[in-house]
Amino acid sequence: MLLIEGTTDFQLDERSAVAIGKFDGIHRGHQELLRKIKERGLKSVIFTFDPPPNVLFGQTEVRGLTTREEKRRIFEKQGIDVLIEYPLNEKTAATDPEDFIEDILVKRLKTAYIAAGTDLSFGSRGRGDSALLKKWADYYGYTVEIIDKIFDDGVEITSTRIREEVKQGHMQTVTRLIGFPYSITGIVEHGKRIGRTIGIPTVNLLPPDDKLLPPHGVYYSYVSYNGKHYRSISNVGVKPTVGDRNVQGVESYLYDFDEEIYGKKLTVNLLEFRRPEEKFPSVEVLKAKMQEDVEAGEKYPQMF
Repeated sequence: MLLIEGTTDFQLDERSAVAIGKFDGIHRGHQELLRKIKERGLKSVIFTFDPPPNVLFGQTEVRGLTTREEKRRIFEKQGIDVLIEYPLNEKTAATDPEDFIEDILVKRLKTAYIAAGTDLSFGSRGRGDSALLKKWADYYGYTVEIIDKIFDDGVEITSTRIREEVKQGHMQTVTRLIGFPYSITGIVEHGKRIGRTIGIPTVNLLPPDDKLLPPHGVYYSYVSYNGKHYRSISNVGVKPTVGDRNVQGVESYLYDFDEEIYGKKLTVNLLEFRRPEEKFPSVEVLKAKMQEDVEAGEKYPQMF
């Protein structure tokens, strides 16, 4: 996948099929857009903004469902040819929508096909929309397909809805809405190694600051590392019984795993909330509770 980032100066050399958006979460609705641009037999292009408009204008919280790195990995896995992370600042945000169509879509991307959601907006004050794309389609020689919303249990699937489900810890619902488990990727950090002293060794990672986390607690999970998946049980939180810093982390016990992986990157996939994080009166009580969690996780249905 070709990644174009940090520049407004780019030029494709062949006709393309384009989808525009924030793609936070890359949920099932977004995936329909990806499917549409990939099936056209053209160079498939995702055009997104960095930072997202809500971050630039301070409209909502900064933490998202997917980090920049996660989006890149998912788009590449989905077979997208080109990902454009277009720099968004006061100058580029003020681009006239018609100029955006002519200069970026037509001249730079050689757009032949655009897949758009019904809520698409672009250009100055978000005045560009699917209707404007259709207005200029014949003149510039591209086609536009408006993709209907996807619903789950009669409710539209949106990033906002998924974000609320994550905040409630409803990970099974989140998996259904996204199409795959909600995941957290990070570098394995050195912890206090207390897990090893009580016979339950764990790996610890610090999630990116801009990653939305579910409520503190223990989750059934599986860990992806080095191309393989491992059944696991994970704690999201601050480890109040033994922690001395109010730092959010993800601590996971991996079944059938015995490797030193400090400094390595891994992904924790959260499947279902088990219990809230608790502060126990002693390490002995913590050990007993962790053992219960480990035994429960071993019986949880395998999800990979």
